[in-house]
Amino acid sequence: MRYPYRLLVVSHVTHYRHGGLLHAYGPYAREIDVWADLFSHVVVAAPCRDERPPGDCLPFGRPNISIAQQPEIPEATGRLRVAQVLALPRSIYQPARAMRQADAIHVRCPGNLGLLGALLAPLFSRRLTAKYAGQWNGYPGEPWTLRLQRFLLRAAWRRGPVTVYGEWAGQPSHIVAFFTSMMTAQQVAYAGMAATRRRIGDPLRILFTGRLVPAKRVDVLLEGAKLLRERNVGFQLAIVGDGPDMRRLRRSTELLGLSESVQFVGGVPFDSVLPWYDWAHCLVLPSLSEGWPKAIAEGMCYGLVCVAVDHGHVSSMLSGRGILLSTNTAEEIADSLESVAREPERYDLLMRRASEWARQYSVEGLRAALADLLVRHWGEELGEASDEVSTEGAYRA
Repeated sequence: MRYPYRLLVVSHVTHYRHGGLLHAYGPYAREIDVWADLFSHVVVAAPCRDERPPGDCLPFGRPNISIAQQPEIPEATGRLRVAQVLALPRSIYQPARAMRQADAIHVRCPGNLGLLGALLAPLFSRRLTAKYAGQWNGYPGEPWTLRLQRFLLRAAWRRGPVTVYGEWAGQPSHIVAFFTSMMTAQQVAYAGMAATRRRIGDPLRILFTGRLVPAKRVDVLLEGAKLLRERNVGFQLAIVGDGPDMRRLRRSTELLGLSESVQFVGGVPFDSVLPWYDWAHCLVLPSLSEGWPKAIAEGMCYGLVCVAVDHGHVSSMLSGRGILLSTNTAEEIADSLESVAREPERYDLLMRRASEWARQYSVEGLRAALADLLVRHWGEELGEASDEVSTEGAYRA
């Protein structure tokens, strides 16, 4: 059963046409596949490049997904502001054109195209839904555009649900706490079995997985690893992911004398990340801003000791089920990991609680929850999808 509608997804995520397929960042691609299971056709309004995708991308798995290519809108920095103003008419026209052809609109925030979508979508459809994937309660130093997107989603989206990570007091009824998982029920079951047999050993196996960008603060994790070395704590650190910080972080690893203990795996598809959860004892996420960090949820499912900064929804995820950092320093990361290495038995109960909690989420559960959410907020039951939905204006991969 599907809605017999053409759904437009407005997203800032860069897509890639390669080998006759449309690719995007793996977890995001799998989530759009779920939306495609609920609608007769999904058109993604997003930037798209004709080139080989990075290693952490996956092809979309549903045949009813196509792309309506949008201009890439860079973040507003001093040198680019004039160019952005000149390009604004085109930046508005193209998503507005795509919205005119849609029956329903799903806007993904935060992002530059998400901001345009939040402004324009209520003008074009009564079937609206949005996702805010960042930290809904904000964080120090965040760009003003993120605050504006949250304001618009609170004030102008009464006709459709806005899913956010975590439950926050004082929000209107259309702001809905919602959580996602890219692990199938079968993968979740395997992770649960892996958690029951997990034992922390020597050397301590530490994992980071995610985009290698400054906001993830992997450099602070490397500084913490150096402190572990100075304290004679045996460890291996695997960094899974790719991004603009890769070269700088590799260089830092050499300068810190950690080359023999740190492995850069690079960007890999989602299914290839899962064996690294099986390998690790601990997962560390040092970033200061996260909405629903899937890496933590996945690591918890595998029974890892997850270490992350106490902020946003991370606090409720790891309270009693992980290690929350308060000072966000390399010293605190090293102290936490040293404790796990020296007294592993202290963390047996915590690891078991983490896995039991995280096993409630799966991609099948996401599909059912989204369907229920739309029925409740739109007041329309899912029906039989038509196979004759027009794809005019969309660029097929």
